[in-house]
Amino acid sequence: MPNRPTDQWVNPLRDERDKRLPRIAGPCSLVIFGVTGDLARRKLMPAVYDLANRGLLPPGFALVGFARRDWDHEDFGQVVHDAVREHARTPFREDVWERLSEGFRFVRGTFDDDDAFDRLRDTLLELDKERGTGGNHAFYFSIPPDAFPVVCEQLSRSGLADQTEDTWRRVVIEKPFGHDLESAKELNTVVNKVFPENSVFRIDHYLGKETVQNILALRFANQLFDPVWSSHYVDHVQITMAEDIGLGGRAGYYDGIGAARDVIQNHLIQLMALVAMEEPISFEPHELQTEKIKVLSATRNILPLDENTARGQYEAGWQGSEKVPGLLDETGFAHDSTTETFAALALEVDSRRWAGVPFYLRTGKRLGRRVTEIALVFKRAPHLPFDQTMTEELSQNALVIRVQPDEGITLRFGSKVPGSSMEVRDVNMDFSYGQAFTESSPEAYERLILDVLLGVPSLFPVNAEVELSWQILDPVLEHWAASGKPDGYEAGTWGPQSAEDMMARHGRAWRRP
Repeated sequence: MPNRPTDQWVNPLRDERDKRLPRIAGPCSLVIFGVTGDLARRKLMPAVYDLANRGLLPPGFALVGFARRDWDHEDFGQVVHDAVREHARTPFREDVWERLSEGFRFVRGTFDDDDAFDRLRDTLLELDKERGTGGNHAFYFSIPPDAFPVVCEQLSRSGLADQTEDTWRRVVIEKPFGHDLESAKELNTVVNKVFPENSVFRIDHYLGKETVQNILALRFANQLFDPVWSSHYVDHVQITMAEDIGLGGRAGYYDGIGAARDVIQNHLIQLMALVAMEEPISFEPHELQTEKIKVLSATRNILPLDENTARGQYEAGWQGSEKVPGLLDETGFAHDSTTETFAALALEVDSRRWAGVPFYLRTGKRLGRRVTEIALVFKRAPHLPFDQTMTEELSQNALVIRVQPDEGITLRFGSKVPGSSMEVRDVNMDFSYGQAFTESSPEAYERLILDVLLGVPSLFPVNAEVELSWQILDPVLEHWAASGKPDGYEAGTWGPQSAEDMMARHGRAWRRP
């Protein structure tokens, strides 16, 4: 066999055409700003360990923490160890941990400290030599948006944002990305001044969930659903993200943001785009993003906003067997706060496929249970050749995609009840990920962090998607700002009466998940 030059050798395990094995990230380091925060402890550090445990991180990998704490490398390693022990999805293995922890480093400093970023640069250069990270670095901004400009400036000043043909630099940004269209554009400008758009990964952890990605498989791998996935058969679509928890210690972050900015602008509008998009030419990132942008460009609020939006604040009530306080009684909240903890709105997609089909989006805290689902509710049969009294309980057919907590799909349809009479009743056909596959689904952050390290941007919204989402939501927020206070709803219920009235005007009702 002829010898092949080393610089032309290609690792077969990283051949994009070979689908037999999962792709493994190349040598690189991940720098987390805000490493002392709750997100880093509960999600990011465990996700890094789980990736290593699944063999998806290379030997040449390093994890670098940046914060104000007076820690050395060993202290940081202990923090990661405790987070992994408590929150990792996969079992703890000592051999995996020892190999991974050799690449842990910590840099102490503040965002306006030039010396700290110079030390960070020197640390990464040392890792390039010691760990073979190859000059490839990802920077995770687990920090408030108002800190983006100074951190971007520091990365630029210290040369950490510079990349060559043989190395890459990527930045990962957590939501919320701005608080309206104008601020989102400003942030885009700040970030893109340092990092080109193809190096910016805006995290929406919902897009990393297996069930969300299964929307694409369900639609485009099965001819069964394509003919009915349109206004000819679908009456309306409901997208719900409900939480059963209150704000607790997050009041300082949440006050002034609210449910619509926190969830609808990114998570729910992205889910709507995946449901409504046309089939892409291929599943290359650019093609997926193009189809989502088409949907968002065609999305409009259903007017008037008074009748087609609703907002609320939770009040004291019972969550299960526990008596819980109302929002305005939570520590850190002003007693006259108008920040909503429940938001609902009706949208329409002005396209041939979806004309006339309303999309109802709702989210809230202290609701009946924790659940996220997408429900396509179909039109009623035009003629039922049964006695009316025998079918009065028969509701509309529905295809329900459960995103969390019990990931799966339910199809609701009518079936005859055993017996001598022709009685038809709703039944469910269920598919559950947990029962159908022996392998448990990875956490969303595992998939998203791996995609960042691989440079695959399929699941990350680009500038245009972020700005179009704000164009949809901004008129609603402006309308609410001029319309007094949110309606109250008792904790443990499913939102304010105004949300029920909004649906009733259209002759519809919210699903009870």
